[in-house]
Amino acid sequence: IDDDDHMIVSHNRRDAEVFDVFRVNVKTGEEKLIAQNPGNITSWGTDHDGKLRVAGATDGVNTSILYRATEDEPFKPILTTNFKETVAPLFFTFDNKQLYVASNRGRDRMAIYVFDPATAREGEMLVDHPEVDVDALTYSRKRKVLTTARWIEWKTERRFFDAETEAMYRDVESKVPGYEISFTSANKAEDKFIVATTSDRTPGKRYLYDKATKKLEFLAELTPWLPEGELATMKPIQYKSRDGLTIHGYLTVPKGVAAKNLPVVLNVHGGPWARDAWGFNPEVQFLASRGYGVLQVNFRG
Repeated sequence: IDDDDHMIVSHNRRDAEVFDVFRVNVKTGEEKLIAQNPGNITSWGTDHDGKLRVAGATDGVNTSILYRATEDEPFKPILTTNFKETVAPLFFTFDNKQLYVASNRGRDRMAIYVFDPATAREGEMLVDHPEVDVDALTYSRKRKVLTTARWIEWKTERRFFDAETEAMYRDVESKVPGYEISFTSANKAEDKFIVATTSDRTPGKRYLYDKATKKLEFLAELTPWLPEGELATMKPIQYKSRDGLTIHGYLTVPKGVAAKNLPVVLNVHGGPWARDAWGFNPEVQFLASRGYGVLQVNFRG
């Protein structure tokens, strides 16, 4: 929001176990309580005017979305889902009346919807994918337009809603081929951006990108002591289960070693809905550097 005088802060000064939310004047230090946590709230969300209007609560099994039309009203639960379903608020629509959510309610994969808090129902579906979850959506704070939806096949893929954003991505991708890129932050004018590059062999570098001049200026490398050329590549694999389901995963083989007769570590990720993705994994690289093949399986959960 365009408010240089205030920021929203959560802290646990009242009760060490829970976090309340305050609006703090950054010039005077004055703080105003805008939401007291009853003990079960784990997330908060504001609209585009910086008003605190949505929250997430859990009892450890079930998850609830709490909503209020204004900050003068109390939060009220509008939807509760069990551990089998997820309806995750992402941010408000630009008129501050509805929400964009990632939801798998009534289906087996997450998709992006417009969600009406008055009815607690998903409305228009913006993006889905036939095989994987779509659970990330981005927007321009300055121009108030949707920019990208993001999902992971074996690498990160995007759908672009905005030609300006797509042009920036394509330009940066052409300058640093072979890396995944993300625009991690911007100035208020949205003409200068911090860009992160990553791959399976490095946590990456950071650049400053000038939208007008298209100049990409190197800022820093996160792990310069780890030469990319000495690390192992992570390749996608897939196979059929006994009942015919295609299982996807990744295989990392020690650099310069044939992929046969190797000791192999099956490195299992968490669950039930987590997954491995292509990218730098220090544990995998450590094992590969010691001569192990590393198999990571995105199992059917």
